[in-house]
Amino acid sequence: MIKIAVLTATRAEYGLLSPVIKRMQNDSDIDLRVVVTGAHLSSEFGCTYKEIEADNIQIDEKIEILENGDGAVAISKTMANALVKFGEYFDRRRPDALLVLGDRYETLAVCIAATNTQIPIIHMHGGETTQGAIDEAVRHSITKMSYLHFTSTDEYRHRVIQLGENPNRVFSVGATGVENALKIPLMSKEDLEASLDFKLNTPYIVATYHPVTLDKMSIDEQISEFFSALAEKPKYTYVITKANADAGGRRINELLEIYAKEYSNVHVVASLGVKRYLSALKYCYMVMGNSSSGLIEVPSFHVPTINIGDRQKGRTHAQTVIDCNPDKDSVMKAMEIAESAEFRRRCEEEANPYEKADVAENIVDIVKREMLDKTIDLKKEFYDIQFQEV
Repeated sequence: MIKIAVLTATRAEYGLLSPVIKRMQNDSDIDLRVVVTGAHLSSEFGCTYKEIEADNIQIDEKIEILENGDGAVAISKTMANALVKFGEYFDRRRPDALLVLGDRYETLAVCIAATNTQIPIIHMHGGETTQGAIDEAVRHSITKMSYLHFTSTDEYRHRVIQLGENPNRVFSVGATGVENALKIPLMSKEDLEASLDFKLNTPYIVATYHPVTLDKMSIDEQISEFFSALAEKPKYTYVITKANADAGGRRINELLEIYAKEYSNVHVVASLGVKRYLSALKYCYMVMGNSSSGLIEVPSFHVPTINIGDRQKGRTHAQTVIDCNPDKDSVMKAMEIAESAEFRRRCEEEANPYEKADVAENIVDIVKREMLDKTIDLKKEFYDIQFQEV
């Protein structure tokens, strides 16, 4: 039996991990240990660990690390807390492997602690690029500490190999978020409205705006431009989910609350959860903002995504995605494209590059094969593609 610890710090992270977690929980060869931390445990961000418990997932430990504030110092202190507390957790629980996803700063600190304890790391969604955020450096750093890699596209698999990882340990499996979108039984529109406690009578737009950590334009300027564009389109209802606990995330959420009080067609929600979020996507007119979900999951619903600014710059996406600058005029032009009959027809026909069959099942099968049948050697050799064929 393999003892696998799975890390989750945010609602979005859990949503992507949940198909794998559920399969592992029901596998007799795996002793699953779900470890919850970060924004999950904060009332400010909705105490979203309760969504995990509602899914009948047993939580091994809740580890508090989050500092007040979202400036550089507070984030560094949060990372320091994670390094110390997870170092103690790994020393105490001694899992055979740690499964992590993506590119969050908490995840980087936890992976350092796992590396210090000589615990093999399994990484999902490596090789991706987000040139407008510090996540880019974090993600590639986690890749170099990881032993097994599960990428969402073939392009990203090649990039992980380009970082020196052996092709035999890098697997292109697709995105679990897309698997969720295709397989989870979604709510009716009436049930969704009842759950949200507001009507979605007019065409509605789902929006999420996260901080762009490497952008010269201030958060206040970006959000002001975003709101100015929305104000020019009062015919829509806007369902806006709050930002994560990133640098500047609290300021964005503060501005969202101020704006929502001024406009009756704007509803700000701390957390929709996986099922409500995907249900909201099913019936929406378009998606706006700078979340990776707009590029990864939304194309499978065949609705337009307006991807604002550089946060997701460099990430592969379908032709259902319209890239634009973070100013009012650019956003409004993008909305006009998304409203056009020609573009909406294209969305109906466009394939999602992240969509593959049996993503979670394949991940679990490969983990078991690699962990049970092979010897793990953490002394990795750098795979140099200059001299070897990928």
